[in-house]
Amino acid sequence: MKKNAAVFLDRDGTINEEVGYLDSIDKLKLFANTAEAIRLINESGMKAVVMTNQSGVAKGYFTEEFVRTVHERIEEMLRERGAFIDAFYYCPHHQTEGIGAYLQSCACRKPGAGMLIEAAKDLAIDLSRSYTVGDMLKDIQVARTVGAKGVLVKTGYGINTIEKDLASGSPEICQPRYIAEDILDAVKWIMKDRKKKLAKVF
Repeated sequence: MKKNAAVFLDRDGTINEEVGYLDSIDKLKLFANTAEAIRLINESGMKAVVMTNQSGVAKGYFTEEFVRTVHERIEEMLRERGAFIDAFYYCPHHQTEGIGAYLQSCACRKPGAGMLIEAAKDLAIDLSRSYTVGDMLKDIQVARTVGAKGVLVKTGYGINTIEKDLASGSPEICQPRYIAEDILDAVKWIMKDRKKKLAKVF
């Protein structure tokens, strides 16, 4: 069976506005170009997958049920605009701050690759043909770990990532394949990059 390619999307600061800890549904605001970007992924045949660290659960700011409620609301908002997410994955843990079982070093918290590996099994995804899109260095690091391509967006903490992390010039810093203005610019670049790959094949 032929495996799927996917675009793994960070949530806060990439799909929706960064508000610190999103602990109220009223704070949820999608970026203006989010639905169009995800619709392009849908139309391409690639999987649109959300991968998000939600340490607010570990810290007691909100529950896992609330995280799922936010994801349901995102699905509703996208559906109204003709787009959809194939699957949501989240990590509720934190390695140094947390309550009970949530206090742990886990494989799923980015830059760990656990969420991507789980999605690859669930959705038959070829990670080497996939991409990650996010506003922080860990979104780029996880791409390198699984052999995908990482795209950094300037929204959310993106500018801070560029000015502090990338500007340091450290050889240990994982560089993105592309720096995008926002999620739509990121997805358009991905679609162009895929066409280049296909052209080489044929």
